[in-house]
Amino acid sequence: MTEITKELVRDHGLSDDEYDLVVKHMGRTPNITELGIFSVMWSEHCSYKSSRVWLKKLPTSGPQVIQGPGENAGIVDIGDGDAAVFKMESHNHPSFIEPYQGAATGVGGIMRDVFTMGARPVANLNALRFGAPDHPKTRYLVGGVVSGIGGYGNCMGVPTVGGEVNFHPGYNGNILVNAMTVGVAKADRIFYSAAAGVGNPVVYVGSKTGRDGIHGATMASAEFDDQSEEKRPTVQVGDPFTEKLLLEACLELMSGDAIVAIQDMGAAGLTSSSVEMASKGQVGIELDLDQVPTRETGMTPYEMMLSESQERMLMVLKPGSEERAADIFRKWELDFAIIGQITDTNRLVLRHGGAVVADMPLHPLTEQAPSYKRPWVATEAAEDIGDLSYPDTSAFDAVLLRLLACPDLASRRWIWEQYDHSVMANTIQKPGGDAAIVRVGDSAKALAMTTDVTPRYCKADPFEGGKQAVAEAWRNLTAVGATPLAITDCLNFGNPERPEIMGQFAGCIEGMAAACEALNFPVVSGNVSLYNETNGEAIPPTPAVGGVGVLKDLRKSVTLALKQTGSTLYVIGEATGHLGQSLFLREILGSEAGPPPPVALDVEKQNGDFVRKAIGEGLVLACHDVSDGGLIVALAEMAMAGGIGVEITSPPQGPALWHTLFGEDQGRYIIEIETHKRDAFEKRALDAGVSASQIGLTGGNRLDLPGIAAIPIEKMRAANEDWLPGYMAS
Repeated sequence: MTEITKELVRDHGLSDDEYDLVVKHMGRTPNITELGIFSVMWSEHCSYKSSRVWLKKLPTSGPQVIQGPGENAGIVDIGDGDAAVFKMESHNHPSFIEPYQGAATGVGGIMRDVFTMGARPVANLNALRFGAPDHPKTRYLVGGVVSGIGGYGNCMGVPTVGGEVNFHPGYNGNILVNAMTVGVAKADRIFYSAAAGVGNPVVYVGSKTGRDGIHGATMASAEFDDQSEEKRPTVQVGDPFTEKLLLEACLELMSGDAIVAIQDMGAAGLTSSSVEMASKGQVGIELDLDQVPTRETGMTPYEMMLSESQERMLMVLKPGSEERAADIFRKWELDFAIIGQITDTNRLVLRHGGAVVADMPLHPLTEQAPSYKRPWVATEAAEDIGDLSYPDTSAFDAVLLRLLACPDLASRRWIWEQYDHSVMANTIQKPGGDAAIVRVGDSAKALAMTTDVTPRYCKADPFEGGKQAVAEAWRNLTAVGATPLAITDCLNFGNPERPEIMGQFAGCIEGMAAACEALNFPVVSGNVSLYNETNGEAIPPTPAVGGVGVLKDLRKSVTLALKQTGSTLYVIGEATGHLGQSLFLREILGSEAGPPPPVALDVEKQNGDFVRKAIGEGLVLACHDVSDGGLIVALAEMAMAGGIGVEITSPPQGPALWHTLFGEDQGRYIIEIETHKRDAFEKRALDAGVSASQIGLTGGNRLDLPGIAAIPIEKMRAANEDWLPGYMAS
């Protein structure tokens, strides 16, 4: 029998005080299996012990919300009896250690969260952050992560339709791989995870259990050091072909009434799935581990309970349905085993080799797990950027081309062309726009989706950065004509035991909550990933937001590509020329200084509602939100996408040139209007109290600033398209 020592307890990620609490709950010293179960269930990854008190501040309800946080995924009503099911999760630590499998199993895990609810996945997205391009490991990590995402999603036959990729030295020691899946289900055919029915059989389905991924949840709840490579055995190994079979088998069984409850075996595997199902249902659960299908000999109860082998599900079935369920899973060549039953004890009891090897109270593992309100200090306000030394006006074209080719703005085509974004034949807007659009079945209805956050804003001012992450997701959905419905999030931060990191988390949450409330854009699911730091160096605060919206008639959607010559371009929203934390400041002037642009949520909503209505009424030919790089970069992107040039009307002179065209003021859109509709459009804007300023006309093959620069579209496109393929090939 393994002796439970202080060293062993600490190796399991438990503090001395937490272990004392374990002993109090148990009424005795736990054995090694029980210790392992407490360690994973009380890890940050499973318990949210440092974040729970803050997450309660986020708005999670609304008339469109069917299911908010607390289930495998969030659900919103999209009309006509349909529901959108979606969630975003992190697989950061595994992807840094083993990029291909880490990213692949992240995609597999998030898809299981969605189809566990009874939804067929219709789209994948991702939000990726890598270190500096010149860091010796960055190119290897980019290649592995992109291959892993494409390999798993493509094999599953689910399109990867959108996402974002950034590079910054702050991620040199900890990359971020956040995966999101969106699915569609019938609103009256949703499946939940709360177990019920004393005596009901507990069933294991999918792949066999191996020794891969043991203590993955604990590893994901600890910071890295120079020996992080040694954690490679804690990374799971995925098999997308098996997951495809599991998806089809689950959906086939879900067409009947056999399932009482169902849960994905994700982080902490059989432990979290069994414990959470029983705890949510206020029942007990008893498992016979001799019945668990294993692919390795001599596996111990500890290994079986903590394994994070992929492509597995746990179900509670109605009595009498076992034979039909078994037939379905065996038809799909998957394991099916009755491994236990529901009890009325509120305890987890495990048997192995005919003996009881664990007997534990359930509630201390879940709702009674430790919850900390950790000390925090607010981030100090950033000083103003002060006086700037601007480039000469003659260098304008060189400045713009340099920005278009910088790692944060360069085309991601090299990445998304490795993903099958057209499989299922319902992708209406492919990657590269403001938001992806996917048709719902064969209807005229579609879902719009996006992922967004600007970490440099969050680091300079967590509150404003948190607001902006939500607002930009809302804006991107609006820019394609969709009605924003709800968000999922993936909150990536450093060590919460450091007050300055906890202050970043608190500030971002407060900002996100304010934006969600003002924009009627609730949070329905999400994930918290803490301890993203190596040797005490934390990542920039990165609260990634995944937004989902609906288009009742996809024919009324628009893209960012300019559509015709002779149109008039308007910018919606006022600007002050804010250069603090802008890409112009960083890439051209070499400074990461100043506060980020403020987000006026009332103006954000007013402008967005106006733009969405104009799109719905058919007034708008093209639309693009203004974000990284400012107004001129947005115009260049529209010109490159449409292959049509722009002549800017009366470009500003002197310092105003740089502030006006490169400032990253929020709440703005550029829209293309047929010139003969200009007067009617301007009257609508005036009546709505919205600022709408004419900025230029479409035509030619250049981005033309009379008297300053005239840059050919092909020259801009070459700069924008060439950087990433050249970087990866070098």
